Amino acid sequence: MASGSEVRVSNLESKTLNINDLRGLAKKRLTKALFDFCDKGSEDQISLRDNRRALDKIKLMPRVLRDVSKRDPGIELFGKTHDLPLIIGPTGPAGFVWYRGETCLAKAAEKANIPFTLASTSNTDMENVILNGGGTQWYQLYVWQDRDAALVTVKRAQDAGFEGLVLTVDSPVYNNRETDIRNGLVFPPTIKLNNVIDAILHPRWLFGTFGRYLVDEGHLPAFSNIHVPEKEQTNVSGYVSAASKGFLNRNETLDWDFVKRLRDMWAGKLLIKSVLHPDDAMMAVDCGADGIFVSNHAGNVNDTAITTWDALPEIVKVVGGRTKIIADTGIRRGSDVIKGLALGADVIAIGRATLYGLAAAGERGATRAIDILDAEIRRTMAVMGIVDIPSIGRDHIRLARELAVSGD
Repeated sequence: MASGSEVRVSNLESKTLNINDLRGLAKKRLTKALFDFCDKGSEDQISLRDNRRALDKIKLMPRVLRDVSKRDPGIELFGKTHDLPLIIGPTGPAGFVWYRGETCLAKAAEKANIPFTLASTSNTDMENVILNGGGTQWYQLYVWQDRDAALVTVKRAQDAGFEGLVLTVDSPVYNNRETDIRNGLVFPPTIKLNNVIDAILHPRWLFGTFGRYLVDEGHLPAFSNIHVPEKEQTNVSGYVSAASKGFLNRNETLDWDFVKRLRDMWAGKLLIKSVLHPDDAMMAVDCGADGIFVSNHAGNVNDTAITTWDALPEIVKVVGGRTKIIADTGIRRGSDVIKGLALGADVIAIGRATLYGLAAAGERGATRAIDILDAEIRRTMAVMGIVDIPSIGRDHIRLARELAVSGD
């Protein structure tokens, strides 16, 4: 398939001044069902909206008459220096919105010198992403019904060379994403009348992504980094067969003992994702976690859960300095990044921002998303009187309750 069908975005930089502009291009290119999967959350979208509202309510407190001519947005994380206080978090649909999208994201991250996290539900072999993506890479793990099968994947990730393992712990059952049910969306994808029509109406995605998998590889995209035991497979559609028998259901018995087991076998950095309660943060540290993601899973799981940004200060109080704290959810501006750092996070993870860029224009679009945030971070640092990331602190923000006039 010709790449020209994939990138019909001339002058991308002039057309995309912010992340929302990339979102608009992604919406035009993707099918409705796939865009909604990337863009929406669970149930009534309450958590999705609250995450943004929480960030919007935080106000920046600038300092003036500071020499900001030599600003440095770089950080040190796990003994390595990175050029921005950002991580690309795991986004499962990357390889469905763009041909081999996971590798595109890894390349964009490597170019920006920030870490990249490969999702469990990716469809590019993890070894290929490591080989062709470069840079600092972590692997995100879901644990399915068979724990031992998950550990086979962990061993594979370690052998492939991933530096970090990110265990997502907030999804013991599948998310109630009603929009996806209404759209008839399933993964791996199947062909039905409603999604055929949707695909035909979006030819750039149909030929540039879906069709390219068929022509170049002879099959539809499918999960390639989930170990399915032979006993769970009945034919070549092993993932579909396994799913029908419940193998790909989430594990409702997962506990802290499993985290300790992972810690014993994983030689690299171990991170626990989607922690919101300070007691759980302390448990993660006690189990040997090198870092935690403070996250409500971008509004995709518990629709009335506390927001990341409301949970973050309490978690910083109990484990700050004992482990690396990564915060994510709702990041659309560089100023959002500064707010999260001022609340006490060591680094900020982005997901939808680079996913929109990827869906709009592949690696180039993902790079554009990072470049937008980079410019906004530097600009915000300037108007805040900040010269480097370590100097960002609680005094740089005001919460709504601290505002005498406009606060709640």
